[in-house]
Amino acid sequence: MKFSVCLSTGFEGVMYPIPFATPQDFIRQAQLCERLGYHSVWGNDHVTTQDYVRELFPDTPPNFYEPTIVLAAIAAVTTKLKLGTAITVLPMREPVYLAKQAVTLDQMSGGRFIMAVGIGAYREEFAAWGGSRVAGARRGDMMDEGLEAMHKLFTEPRSSYDGKYYSFKDLEMFPKSVAQPFPLYIGGHNMESLERTARWGQGWLGGWRPIKEMEERIAIIKRRATELGRDPREIEIAPQFSVTIDRTMEAAEKRYMESGLVAHRQSLAYTGRDLSHQVLANLVGSPEVILEKIHKLRSIGVDHCCALMFPANSVAEMDEQVEWFAAEVASKFGK
Repeated sequence: MKFSVCLSTGFEGVMYPIPFATPQDFIRQAQLCERLGYHSVWGNDHVTTQDYVRELFPDTPPNFYEPTIVLAAIAAVTTKLKLGTAITVLPMREPVYLAKQAVTLDQMSGGRFIMAVGIGAYREEFAAWGGSRVAGARRGDMMDEGLEAMHKLFTEPRSSYDGKYYSFKDLEMFPKSVAQPFPLYIGGHNMESLERTARWGQGWLGGWRPIKEMEERIAIIKRRATELGRDPREIEIAPQFSVTIDRTMEAAEKRYMESGLVAHRQSLAYTGRDLSHQVLANLVGSPEVILEKIHKLRSIGVDHCCALMFPANSVAEMDEQVEWFAAEVASKFGK
């Protein structure tokens, strides 16, 4: 089992107070995670304030940092730590230059970069970014075109693509990535994301679901990958969970339910997840409870507890949670 940490590149107001972390904190926390033996650190991707965050913080906009640039800075001061985006919002990116950025960071880090892509949680953010030019656009269709286009760019010596949203002709993209195939992960946990993972993904970075639903989704990915002629063992199952660790289950649940993450969950109620399961389905509890949850996740096919989110009221509290989880949970699973 692998474990990794999501930095707060785009979580101010969403899960953390405003202000929260500085650029120097990202560097220091990544180095801490490398020393503690985490597999990787990840950054999430936002460009403007979500509607509900603006209501909560009407006078203080959150600070959002572009994740690939943050990860490039981290690559320069680490040696083994892998680096990922959880997630890059693909419909808000042009695929040719996104692919070029991805391969460049892969090359500059010696093959340590993983890019997870998704449609983005908030349509209002997409609308603010795109304005009139994206009126009526379907993000899922943009996602599908972007995935097909990037697959060509990552794998073909010379590639062309002509879609509704994206187009390029006779494009040679070199160098190719050090990591082969390029580790493109698919974010999301609806049925379309499962199909995209089976078709294009080297990994699935889904959101938490109740354990039975998680098991069903993993089975769907593996079955569809087989039907598409792929080896399902080549797809890493890497869902994202939130973590709140404390000495007792009751203390951990209280800390979690008082965190800013709960409002974020409520803002995503449209995804169909039953929020009454959020404590049970995430890594919330005492070390013993969390270990039991992880053993269950491993038994249903989870390979990586990925881009773990540690809700906290300060960077120091986040550091404490990251260290506690490493010592009392992650260390029990070896390297």
